[in-house]
Amino acid sequence: MTVLEVIQRSAEFLAKKGVDSPRLQIELLLARVLQVPRLKLYLDFERKLSESELESVRELVKRRGHREPLQHLLGSTSFCGLEIKVNGHVLVPRPETELLAVRARQFLAALNPQPSTALDFGTGSGCIAIALSVGCPSARVHAVDISPEAISVACENAALHGVTGRIQFHLGDGFAALPQGLSFDLIVANPPYIPSAEIGALAPEVRDYDPRPALDGGADGLDFFRRLAAEGARHLRPAGRLMTEIGDGQAEQIDEIFVRHKWVVEKVEADYSGRPRVFLARPKRV
Repeated sequence: MTVLEVIQRSAEFLAKKGVDSPRLQIELLLARVLQVPRLKLYLDFERKLSESELESVRELVKRRGHREPLQHLLGSTSFCGLEIKVNGHVLVPRPETELLAVRARQFLAALNPQPSTALDFGTGSGCIAIALSVGCPSARVHAVDISPEAISVACENAALHGVTGRIQFHLGDGFAALPQGLSFDLIVANPPYIPSAEIGALAPEVRDYDPRPALDGGADGLDFFRRLAAEGARHLRPAGRLMTEIGDGQAEQIDEIFVRHKWVVEKVEADYSGRPRVFLARPKRV
């Protein structure tokens, strides 16, 4: 079977399984199996695949047809231009989260030449902490997660990008996992914010393969925002800020939660699709 035949037949199969952009997906999978850039496939449509290559492609296509995420099959995804390893133990980074990382990086960069400190609350794959460390080499970055498997993935990603020495990872439950006396210029978080009852309606790639603790924000999706509002202020320096991703339709409720805990809400920024996504606040100092 030739490259073109594999692409055509596999794309038809994936389309029937409800997979978005089926041709692009099979091209990416096939390029991974053949270990060539995707565009090189177009220069070699008549190449015949060996039986072992065909078997590898069939297995990947079958798994994608079962809606296993493409990123899991490839083993990584791109985040802020960085290759980030992912698996079933971590949330696959979303494109909209890149805006949060960019704004966090800009905030830290503006503090130079003062050495800045940041906490990535619920680091998962480590994508935000690594983007901050790569973009702000002088920053001291801490990252915390309750999942030992997630911390392991994050450490692998930090090593991949040569920032192991600039990020300190902490295993444990939120702020309680941090050593006494640490304070930060910035706390950044992409917390779970899906209401528990809505998880079943998510796309299979998310519902069945992302770790549930990284999705489930409690009955109304706001449990972790309440925690950040109640506990975050005492871990910030006097001019510190908290920056977090929020879910669709949550901006007003999250604003109320933080105001009730004596925070000043400075900004809610829309993502590239126009949805309120990045929430910025500071504690109200007496």
